[in-house]
Amino acid sequence: MRKYIILAETGADIPAELAKQYGLYTVPMHVSFGSETKDDGSFPISEVFDYYKKSGDLPRTSGCNVTDFDKIFDEIHEKHPESQILYLAYSAATTCSYQSAAISAEEREYVTAFDTKQVSAGQCLVVVLMARFLESNPDAELSLVIEKAKEYSETCRMGFFPGDLDYLRAGGRVSNIAYLGAKILSLNPLIELVDGKLVATKKYRGSMSRVAKKLLTDFVEKYHLSKDILYFPYSQGLAESLQKEIEDQAVSLGFQEIRWIRTGSVVSTHSGPGAFGVCGISKE
Repeated sequence: MRKYIILAETGADIPAELAKQYGLYTVPMHVSFGSETKDDGSFPISEVFDYYKKSGDLPRTSGCNVTDFDKIFDEIHEKHPESQILYLAYSAATTCSYQSAAISAEEREYVTAFDTKQVSAGQCLVVVLMARFLESNPDAELSLVIEKAKEYSETCRMGFFPGDLDYLRAGGRVSNIAYLGAKILSLNPLIELVDGKLVATKKYRGSMSRVAKKLLTDFVEKYHLSKDILYFPYSQGLAESLQKEIEDQAVSLGFQEIRWIRTGSVVSTHSGPGAFGVCGISKE
């Protein structure tokens, strides 16, 4: 019997092999194409890009609702009736999921929720590190488990470049003036998670090939990233040749475990194709 079962949203972009390895569960976020709403992960990511290309409108994304959590909580509890469900949530500052889970969990003493204040690869990294901690400490008290989740969440650092500024503009996240200026000057806004919120912190000038390598160097130096593990979030459309160059750079910097985390439909809707980011654990 497992004392804890980990649950996260599909927006954590957890690779299928890791979910299987650690027995992780996911609850679906949603993407709406006009009047049709689909579960994240139930359709090819290319549908997001095709829809925007054909219609000029971005699909709409939404978090998990109470019914989603009722269903997944019941499913897990039926399979693992003596286990505590540890819900490691997508940043509550960006979606309604955490609030929906709280409502669903009101009469469920077997559910513990924790806001990771991370999204995509950042949330994935926290989830995987927690899964490994629980493997090594299967009988840990809940207070220690939450303390560890807080440690990983607070030391996780993630930043990424959107692949296409058209998606940010269409989604209302940049003004037309800022958009035109960035396009003309070949500026790439760096988006980071700051206290659970997505914040543009810096602008890099140049091609994705150039700025991606610079970002890796800057992140390692600025946050003193642990060399034990490094995730690269990316969206469909990022050149494989650039991925090879970046991975070689990471190896030369001494990183031991390197993994590419492809963004699902929810994150890809806002980043566009060809996005790239860096995610690791700060030693400070």
